[in-house]
Amino acid sequence: MPKGYWIAHIDVGDPDAYKKYIEANAAAFTKFGGRFVVRSGDFEVVEGSSRSRHVVIEFPDHGAAAACYRSPEYRRAMAFREAASEGDLIIVAGYDGPQPGES
Repeated sequence: MPKGYWIAHIDVGDPDAYKKYIEANAAAFTKFGGRFVVRSGDFEVVEGSSRSRHVVIEFPDHGAAAACYRSPEYRRAMAFREAASEGDLIIVAGYDGPQPGES
């Protein structure tokens, strides 16, 4: 079964308030097996536009990724995020098929 992912692009308007979100989201991510794959860092915009912060979180499967977002634990954390930032978030199923060059 393919893994599930959150892909978020965020602009943080209030860094101090955003720290509360970071502290609060750990409960939901731990409960649903979330693991950071990308957490900001250096990036290069090669096409289109971008926000200032990028995050990719991997979950055991798409169901866990969706359940985490809808959980009471994440809803509590999300209140901090919404007060401190603007962003885009998608939940997507990973790909588990053939790769280029594979037979």
